[in-house]
Amino acid sequence: MKKTLFIGTLAAIAMTSCVSLSEHEDLQNKYDQTSRQYSLTQQELIELREENASLSRQNQSLNNDYTDLALAKNASDARVDSLNRRIEQMTQHYDTTMENYIQEVAGKSRDLTRAQNLLTARTKELADKERELQARQQELQEQQESFNLQRSEFTNKEKELLAKQRQLEQEEAITRAQLEAKERELEAVRNSVTKALTGFADKGLKIETKDGKVYVSMENKLLFPSASWTVSKEGVNAIKELAKVLEKDSSLNIMVEGHTDNDAYRGSTAVKDNWDLSVMRATAIVKLLIQNGPAINPARIEACGHGEFAPKVPNTSAENKAINRRTEIILTPNLDKLLQEVGN
Repeated sequence: MKKTLFIGTLAAIAMTSCVSLSEHEDLQNKYDQTSRQYSLTQQELIELREENASLSRQNQSLNNDYTDLALAKNASDARVDSLNRRIEQMTQHYDTTMENYIQEVAGKSRDLTRAQNLLTARTKELADKERELQARQQELQEQQESFNLQRSEFTNKEKELLAKQRQLEQEEAITRAQLEAKERELEAVRNSVTKALTGFADKGLKIETKDGKVYVSMENKLLFPSASWTVSKEGVNAIKELAKVLEKDSSLNIMVEGHTDNDAYRGSTAVKDNWDLSVMRATAIVKLLIQNGPAINPARIEACGHGEFAPKVPNTSAENKAINRRTEIILTPNLDKLLQEVGN
């Protein structure tokens, strides 16, 4: 939810501000990059864990093979021992009876030869089995070493990814806290402006917080006579009070926007149409702010005229036209420091 608020807030700032679009895009791009990197890191961590589980199953299978081979070797060893004992028995029997059974020697000799041949064949078979077992043991050892290496690499990668994840979470928390602080700061500005302009609340003045900015909207009946860009006495008093507030907060950027209705204005001087008139009115307010707020840095202020092309309501009635004839002073927190910290 807070991520959505963060993105929405920055997106809205970029959509409505005339001065910080590129800075917002940098922040948005870096935030998107951080989110994508965070998602890729999570996916990579899941894949490594799945790979570790697969390797563990392979290791278990190899251990089972090793156990089977060891059992086969033990059985072969037992058979060799049995044959050796049989040879000893036959040899003893041969020695004992050779003198008394000369006639049987040839037969016994043939039996012994066959037994020896059988023993030789079985011994060779056992030797082949032994070599096969050693080869399987060597293969198992190499696979075990490979598994250990992969598990070590996985562990290191997992630690690296977890550290990276924690870093991204910390950066996100810092950014969110900074934005929340800016929101609190903006609310404090709105309260200060509202308090300073309390006396003008029923004279076409409206103050609201929207899209991460404070909008001070003054209808022209408070500021200017019809078709004029000379600020009225009451309008001067309102601008003086606003200037006192803006002097106290040097972190705010100030945009003054002039707006008109769609009734045609045809001047005989350099001010020839509604667009020119809206610019002159915005410039007049800027000059009053600087005159009555000497501590306000002129570099923080911009004047912008929209003429009839940004109405708040359709110009379909006299009441609506009065609403559209307005001057808006838009106060925006300076995001340069926040953008720099996010970029780092």
